[in-house]
Amino acid sequence: MGSTGAEVTGADRQWRLNRRNFDGCWSGTSQWFLRDPTTGVLDLQCPARTIPDTCYSIDFSDADTGTWDGRGLLFAPDGRRRLPLCRATYNSGGSCWQFDGAGGQSSLAVDPAQPRFGHEVNLFSGRSRSMLVLLWAPQAGAGDLWRLDAVAAVAFRCSRSAPADPPRPQLPVAALLAELEGWPGRLETLEPHRWPIDDPDPVACDPFRPADLARHPLTVGFDDGLVCSVPEVLPIGAFRLEVGCRMAHDHFQQLSLVFDGDRRLRQWERRRFRPDGG
Repeated sequence: MGSTGAEVTGADRQWRLNRRNFDGCWSGTSQWFLRDPTTGVLDLQCPARTIPDTCYSIDFSDADTGTWDGRGLLFAPDGRRRLPLCRATYNSGGSCWQFDGAGGQSSLAVDPAQPRFGHEVNLFSGRSRSMLVLLWAPQAGAGDLWRLDAVAAVAFRCSRSAPADPPRPQLPVAALLAELEGWPGRLETLEPHRWPIDDPDPVACDPFRPADLARHPLTVGFDDGLVCSVPEVLPIGAFRLEVGCRMAHDHFQQLSLVFDGDRRLRQWERRRFRPDGG
């Protein structure tokens, strides 16, 4: 609850989860995979830009206000940006989303009036933050064709904690997913603009199957146990984007972004898989 003493709302809960997830000084090396403007090729094996001193410092001075201070940013002037954070105005557009231990922001529709269709997914474990950014761009003169234009992966660790979580080995994608076969899972969902007031109880979901994540030909792994499966060109109808991370030897998180036939975001789905079902 905020300092005003007003009745708690679902938006308040999202703000509290935002504070719980993101409060920290997150440092890491960002790897940007960019489509070559000359050849038109997007190489997802070798980053086009590596920024070793990326840092997002997120501080909250009280229950209602805070500051986001970032450096090592690819698209910001001089690589820096500083933004105020406030409970009263947080997520006014509904594009930010939070689970306990996962959060980010998403384009809510494929909108030709926008320059990008993009998503930032952060998966947390302890004081680690594994971040994946996916950006599609419209193709000039190609009608309603949107093509994956850039991907960024960052293995953040919070410098306020000691010792920091160790780096995670990166297995080939097929091997990583095969090790998870049959793990029981628990599912939570969110819908845009419909934020629950209370923590929902996770429900059992189907055991992990590699094909449920690797549903697109473009299925790629990155540092820190990150993996994604996304369409290189956005379909005209319904589609799903899949992002996952092997958080620990006994924990895999999967975040699914589900779009309907009008290419509007219908829901976020978070699954947590563990070999013992816990």
